[in-house]
Amino acid sequence: MKKSADVVPVIPTNLKTLQVAQLPHQTQAQALAGVSLLPAFHAATVIDTYQANLIGEGVEMTALVEALQESTDKTKAGDLSTLEAMLLGQASALQTIFSSLAKRAQQQEYQKHLEAFLGLALKAQAQSRATISALVELKYPRHALFVKQANIAQGHQQVNNGQVPTQEDASTERGESPKDLFAEQFKSEHNELLEEGAYGSPQMDSRTTPATTRNDSKVETLGTIHRSQKRRR
Repeated sequence: MKKSADVVPVIPTNLKTLQVAQLPHQTQAQALAGVSLLPAFHAATVIDTYQANLIGEGVEMTALVEALQESTDKTKAGDLSTLEAMLLGQASALQTIFSSLAKRAQQQEYQKHLEAFLGLALKAQAQSRATISALVELKYPRHALFVKQANIAQGHQQVNNGQVPTQEDASTERGESPKDLFAEQFKSEHNELLEEGAYGSPQMDSRTTPATTRNDSKVETLGTIHRSQKRRR
């Protein structure tokens, strides 16, 4: 086994030159065009621009693109560990920024400087809280829950919360057309009016009219005594 001192790192001539793999069925122009559309390539160019003050200029562009593509593949496969670690790290970093700015605000002599530092501290605190909320939502996603609820008030008033299937929807599921539904509803309402009557009137008697009899009749024909004595001319 070789010692670490014997291992010589291989450093390419230009670290910022991206090595593009060209497939057999591709031309050089097609290979370059395909890489130029990769999200990992665009992210790598931005990261390389801002990370110079973090780890220096020694980051190879090809390795950076490959690392980003590997992280993307893990996320697409359902492994969200990288995103969870990213959000947790950002929330912790923002918490540190909040503490630092809040401490500096207390050290200010003038009121406007205190308010400026304290305002920046509270903004960092709000961003930290939002990042924590995003982390919780990512790890424990909320599921939509629809609850049908009916509130019954006094009298004949009912309020339905949620979508309640109507008679038209039920008829559509059974294959009935809106025309058949209207005819059935009109027939039902017409029979209801005939049976119950409008505005709560008594029901109509559908039985046949019985024959007239004189049993127990207390009303007789008026006699001649009640006629006028003076005859008309």
